[in-house]
Amino acid sequence: MGHRKKLKTLIGILKGLTSIIKATLSTKSNTKTHTAVLRATTARNSSSPPSDDRIAAVLSLGRGSRLTACAVIEALMDRLHGTKNPSVALKCLFTIHSIIKKGSFILKDQLSFYPSFGGRNFLNMSKFRQDSDPERWELASWVRWYATAIEQNFIVSRFLGHYLNSSFSSKNSKDKEDKASALLDEDLLGELDALAGFVEVICEAPDSLHLQRNNLVYAVIRYVGEDYRAVQREILIRVVELRDRMENLTFNELTRLLSYLKRFEDCRERLRLLFVNRARNDALWELICGTKLKIIEMVREMGELKSLVKMERTDDSGELSRLRERFGVLRQVVRFNSGGRWRGTDRVQALTMSSML
Repeated sequence: MGHRKKLKTLIGILKGLTSIIKATLSTKSNTKTHTAVLRATTARNSSSPPSDDRIAAVLSLGRGSRLTACAVIEALMDRLHGTKNPSVALKCLFTIHSIIKKGSFILKDQLSFYPSFGGRNFLNMSKFRQDSDPERWELASWVRWYATAIEQNFIVSRFLGHYLNSSFSSKNSKDKEDKASALLDEDLLGELDALAGFVEVICEAPDSLHLQRNNLVYAVIRYVGEDYRAVQREILIRVVELRDRMENLTFNELTRLLSYLKRFEDCRERLRLLFVNRARNDALWELICGTKLKIIEMVREMGELKSLVKMERTDDSGELSRLRERFGVLRQVVRFNSGGRWRGTDRVQALTMSSML
């Protein structure tokens, strides 16, 4: 078994070298593009990520014409979909991820308009398998997960209107806070839903965490970890903004917000294991927990008020009197529609009156 594995590895390396030599000797205009992609995704040094120099060589091609940038993306996708080697596939995905994180606008633009883009599986790696030996079988599961994480990164970036950025500055944070404050409640909740989906995808990382000893897998997790830190900041901004608006949220909006916060909390332990406490952000988890408790109390009170309305229609018992004492005497409110909301002298009473009508 050991000799067969070594033979397959050697054959893979020879195929890669042959491809590089053919691309170098070719007279076609896109020779430089193919050579750069092949060198970044070589089967040699299968447990190591592409070097910074080789990633830089690919990224530099995106600073030229749109035609060259298109050729880079096509070469990467052809390489990704043409290989059965999990290490080569991971290197292709790592290079694509590098384009998203550090590439020029033209490269990102060509990637976003790749012909098969538009769905949740534009990298199309969900069926990637390699069962020739246990290690490759496990690596193949990392390929499928990494491809899904990159796809979700793209979906979230399109939803937010900007790419996830792991770098932080006070000006950048202030700009994002101002943008969030200008959004409608529905839009903020939609973005929070997308961010929760990304966190859930990250949590689906393969159980073979011991493979982090593999430098390539470790580099992949480090890249995804940078995305996660950026997502944490995006979540924090939106939770703070929605918390400040909670008194004006509808019952349905409060329950949606509660659901998204619970989805984040359900991922906490898995994230801790995956990133080994490198991205804990205790302040965020305290904010999520505190906001969740406040919502639960508000929803409980709204539910009790609905019970009060039903009792008032049919009964005037001592229990009703007790509830009246707790919530106060219902005052007359003025009903008018403003974006689908109720407005009046008292938020809770307006909700009660709307339930009665």
